[in-house]
Amino acid sequence: MTDAGRSIVIVGGGLAGARAAEGAREAGYEGPLVIVGAESVPPYIRPPLSKEFLAGTGERDAIDVHPRAWYDEHRIELRLGRRVEGLDPSTHELALDDGSVLRYDRALLATGASPRRFGGPGADLDGVHLLRTVDDSVALRSALAPGGRRVVIVGAGWIGLEVAAAARGYGNDVTVLGLETVPLNVAIGDDAGAVFAALHREHGVDLRMSTSVAGIVGHDGRVTGVEIEGGEVVPAEVVVVGIGAIPQTALAEAAGLAVDRGVLADAAFRTSDADVLAVGDVASVFLPFLGSHLRTEHWANAEHAGRAAGRSLAGETLEYDEIPYFYTDQYDLGMEYSGYGPLTAGVAPLFRGDRDAREFVAFWLRDDRVVAGMNVNVWDVNESVQRLIRSRAVVDPARLADPAVPLEALAGPAG
Repeated sequence: MTDAGRSIVIVGGGLAGARAAEGAREAGYEGPLVIVGAESVPPYIRPPLSKEFLAGTGERDAIDVHPRAWYDEHRIELRLGRRVEGLDPSTHELALDDGSVLRYDRALLATGASPRRFGGPGADLDGVHLLRTVDDSVALRSALAPGGRRVVIVGAGWIGLEVAAAARGYGNDVTVLGLETVPLNVAIGDDAGAVFAALHREHGVDLRMSTSVAGIVGHDGRVTGVEIEGGEVVPAEVVVVGIGAIPQTALAEAAGLAVDRGVLADAAFRTSDADVLAVGDVASVFLPFLGSHLRTEHWANAEHAGRAAGRSLAGETLEYDEIPYFYTDQYDLGMEYSGYGPLTAGVAPLFRGDRDAREFVAFWLRDDRVVAGMNVNVWDVNESVQRLIRSRAVVDPARLADPAVPLEALAGPAG
């Protein structure tokens, strides 16, 4: 891509968009570069919003990807508080909500995802919170910080459990309502999810699984509780809805781009239109190792794929194949997970270490090959886990479960 007379526009002002701008500059692109962001603040990192920032142990400035001045220094124009309402691949134009039009030579869709709203009655009552933006986290922290409140969390996924830990840290009474039999069932299965169930119950959370929510109830416009199937109302002054996120694909769909549970992109992030790329929560990217497309919502994907997409925008030839990674911190438990979720479905994990003490590594195997690994309160092993996955080595389950056998020895020469 020759810079002269060419321009890049990044649609989305989150971490993926910021890293893409970095990647393009690092790849030597010197032309005009614009980031259009719906929020009025520069790009920031989202994981702390349900972790240390929400818990009151992290500062606001610490979540910014860069200080505002950095964008000026790197000649990156920020158009904040603006939404792209139309994308026309035939004219290479983007229509903004203020009536302006941006012409692009290459565009990147990094529009992210939006939190799934509760579909029943009471979703709009005061005291009902979603968690996606820094403003959401500030509002929720203000609601939790006094302590002594009754908090009900709808959803027993990562967001729900991290919010539960933060709420208990402030001294609130916390109830978590989950549809599945075990929290995190979809992400890590029953056996590993049971570890988190025990953790929260030990910290005083009323964890109610196999529980369906009929509605959120209130008085004078303010939430007072959550009604579950059967008619019981769980009292609440604060309700947090954490039931997943929906990729923001509307712009791509209206433009005629291929979409299937995310904007479809190849291993260089190119969509069905070669001049429009997609990355981050909105993108379903082809991963050569997996042999199929995968949409990944976690921080590491925005961090690493964002930078790689920027290099691709700049014209660099690449094939992105990072192993998906995410982490969580809840109470005194820290966890890292690397691997391919679609390959773990229906597979019981193999454990190395002490589950009762919550110091272990769990592995998921397909055809005696490790496809995912999760280390809990065991550190400096994630790189070894990733090497083992990438090696595709056939492993002896007994040796894999034995802490005395180094993980590096199991990966073989290819590891």
